Order: sequence, then structure tokens, then C-alpha cells
Amino acid sequence: MRREAERDDQAFETTHAGFAEESRIAANLEAPALYGEAIRRNEARIARGGALVVETGAHTGRSPDDKFIVRDALTEASVWWENCRAMSPEHFDRLRADMATSAGETPLFMQDLYAGADPLRRLKVRVYSEYAWHSLFIRNLLIRPPKTELADFRPDLTILDLPSFRAHPDRHGCRSQTIIAIDFSRKTALIGGTSYAGEIKKSVFSYLNFILPAEGVLPMHCAANVGEQGDTAIFFGLSGTGKTTLSADPSRSLIGDDEHGWSSEGVFNFEGGCYAKAIRLSREAEPQIFATSERFGSVMENVALDPLTRLPDFEDDSLTENTRIAYPLDFIANASASGRALHPRNIVMLTCDAFGVLPPIAKLDPAQAMYHFLSGYTAKVAGAEKGVREPQATFSTCFGSPFMPRHPSEYGNLLRGLIERHQVDCWLVNTGWTGGKYGVGERIPIHATRSLLRAALDGSLARSEFRADPHFGLLTPRTAPDVEASLLDPASTWSSKRDFAETAKRLIGMFRENFAKFEPHVDREIVAAQPGEGARA
Repeated sequence: MRREAERDDQAFETTHAGFAEESRIAANLEAPALYGEAIRRNEARIARGGALVVETGAHTGRSPDDKFIVRDALTEASVWWENCRAMSPEHFDRLRADMATSAGETPLFMQDLYAGADPLRRLKVRVYSEYAWHSLFIRNLLIRPPKTELADFRPDLTILDLPSFRAHPDRHGCRSQTIIAIDFSRKTALIGGTSYAGEIKKSVFSYLNFILPAEGVLPMHCAANVGEQGDTAIFFGLSGTGKTTLSADPSRSLIGDDEHGWSSEGVFNFEGGCYAKAIRLSREAEPQIFATSERFGSVMENVALDPLTRLPDFEDDSLTENTRIAYPLDFIANASASGRALHPRNIVMLTCDAFGVLPPIAKLDPAQAMYHFLSGYTAKVAGAEKGVREPQATFSTCFGSPFMPRHPSEYGNLLRGLIERHQVDCWLVNTGWTGGKYGVGERIPIHATRSLLRAALDGSLARSEFRADPHFGLLTPRTAPDVEASLLDPASTWSSKRDFAETAKRLIGMFRENFAKFEPHVDREIVAAQPGEGARA
């Protein structure tokens, strides 16, 4: 292993924060070298087309129950502790010392990267990782500085990622052998006991979600793109709602697919890559994302390969439904080179309603937008988990509860102010079911969703005639280009109006029950935006 960047030895060793000796660090290796190390160490295989294919073992997704924030003078009054698990400074010190000891016996890969395309709000991130493929993953996902900027790189946030490390609950004040711990005061994140690389990128996101609101910047779990006329759009949505798919529009420039900031100057990407879901990926439905699976440099997680042809099988969910591809943003032909854009003209909040009662698109006023932003609704479908036979509602506030260390009202108030200040049109888009719940109805056709979005983003849908939805208090268009009028009225697609009304009532109850915890923190206008009795129509 070798160092690619030459630097002052004393300064270089000091910045390692005691995690490892310089001789055990492979610094800022690029994709070819990381491929070689990953193959040599039996971490990965190469698919036909050139992508690196890895398996993450027992952890095929994030471990939110194992994530902790150090509770100290900085975080005591600023962190939303009802949602975040606390760790004492003493336990963190012990964890850090034990992980540093473990790291000292292990060759590490180091990447110096940026989080934030806006130079004024850029975070310098140094990531030490035990696996070569983890180093390539985070190199794909964050912004790669020019080599000329590496010599004097001094990190604002340092991450140590050791999948082989096993935490001890009694000794480290945690829940299990898996640990994700962030100390905002000491600007350090520690990750152990999991091979799921998404924990690295989400630790960066969590850190930004803590520091940026104090600067008046709204951090967002969203995708963003921009049209030829400079009309920026942002797409909020939980996993599986279509955030990455719908933002990858060949007619618009992609800013990013997952994490952005909204400042007084406009929107900027936190990342330099994309982390797309790969399950049931097809060349026909998602050509741009599919093409990345055939590129050298992409990392495919838990995607099955044919043992003879090395072709990926995107239908195979034997390892997990959460198969992923991590690739640099410039693998998308029409991606933004700057990662920045003007203030959005449209905000799209995506939900996959497996109950089949929300309209495929509805226009929101600022209060409704804040309500649905704080609610963060989508639904799991039957069959996704063992024993699940009915759709299950999921509410993740701000469309990213696990990554939001501050109280949701802080993010919500920032969003509402920005929407009103810049007169943004807001839309709720359902990519889920119509004609009945999951198992009875059908998935809303993606071509219909794309047509509705196209009309929303070009401004034509806002000029349509709208009707008031009697159940959810939403304004839905009566007609839209290239979409059957019956699809726009979800009740009309059900064979039984009674079943529709009962299902809608049930979902409304879930919305209201979930929002009760937010009512003390919002004004009456937001409370009045709730669906059901008292909703505005």
C-alpha cells in the first residue's frame, strides 16, 4: 500500500488523530488502486461491464437503533433527544481509544473529501476505512477535491470506519456490538460492527444536519434537478418512493439524488455521487441508472451475479430488497457540473401510498407543505417483512428522521420561511397504488407520474382547474396532459366507494395520531392543515 499525496510528515501524522501510523495508511487512492486492493483482499468481485460487486453481510441496511450522539454542553439543549440516543463523553472516549487501538493493528484506507458543493459552506471530511471498497464507496459519494487541494487538507470532520470492530455495551454505553457514534464537539464519528457503507455517508449527513441550521441553511434529504430555464425542483421522499428515479430526468440536469442544502443563495448538493436502489432495475424504465451498473468505478451492494457470466440479476432479492449502486455523479450524462442551482420553483414531496387512497398529485399551500414535511409519510407493502400482510404506514419526519439531530420544528420553520419567501409551488405526489390497496389495486404507472411531474415543473399544471379532495383537504387537478382523468380522482378507481372511504378514514387517523407530538411546536394554521375533520378543503 502506498501514499499518493506527498505532504509534511509531522503535520500529516498529527492529523491522523491517533487512529493509525502513517505507514499503515493508504491515502487518497483512486478507483483502479482500490479495485486492486479490494480484489486482493477478497472483499469484492467484478461484474461484466466493470462494476465492483460486494456483499455487506448481516447488515444490509442502516442500524438506527445503534446510532448515538454524545450528550455534552454543546448538544444538551440543541439535540432532539426524544429521537436520538445519548452517549456520555466518557463512553465515547473509551470507544474511541479502543477503536484507535484496533485501527493501529489494521492497514487503513484514507480519503480526504468535501461535503457541500457551495465553497462557502463546504465541510472537509477525512474518512479512515478498514475496507478498500468502503474507501471507493465514499470517494464515489462525496466530492473529490483537486489534487492540488490535498496537500494542506485539514479535516472539519473525521470518521473512523472499522467493520471488524465489536463494541461492548457495558464498556461503551451502547446497545450491541454494532456502533455508530458522533461527537459534535470533537467533530468525530466512529462506526464499528457493520459492513453497510451507507452508515458513512449518513454520518456526514447527520453532522451537516446539526451544524447548518444554526447558519440559516436548511439541510434536506432530497433529490434536486434543474431545467433549461433555470427552474430548480427538489424531491423529498423516503426510500422506495422514487426520489432517485424521478429526479434522473434526461430533459433536466441532475444536481443530486439524496442530500442538499438550501441557503440564501440557492440549492447546493452535499455529495458528489448517487446511491440508487437497484432492486428490479431495468434498462427500459431507468436507462441512466442502469447504465451505471455497466461502468468501471461503480460499487454494487448485495446484487446477485450469475456465477458464469458475471451478469447482475436485479430481480434477485435473496440477500436483501435494499440492493444499491453507488456511483459518481458524472456517470449521469446530464448531471450538473457545479452541484448548485437557484432557489427552487417547485417542491415535490413523494410518498408511496400502499393504501391506495392518496391522489397521484395534489397542490399544497405552505402550511400543508410544512404539515406533510413534518409528517414524512410513506407505506411499507405486504411481503416486505415476514408476517406483514397489510400495508403499514411509516412516518419519518422531515423525510429523514434518523438523520435529524435537531427538533423537526427547526427544519420545518426554515422550510416554510423559504417557501413563502421564494413563492415556491409545492406538490404531494403519490407513486404508490390506485384502484385499491397493495394486493388489490395496481401501482400508479411511472409514465403517468412522469407526465404529472412534467406538467407540474413546467408550470402548466398550476394553471389547471382544481377540485377539493373531501378526505385529505388537498387540491387535485381535474385534468392533466397524457393522464386519464379517472386516475386523478383516487375514489373513482376503487370498485367499492365504501371500502375507499373506510381505508381513507383509517389512514387519516394514522396521520393525526402521528402529528399529535408536533402540535405543541407549530401554529394553528399548520394544525388546521391536517386531513380529516377540520381540514381545509
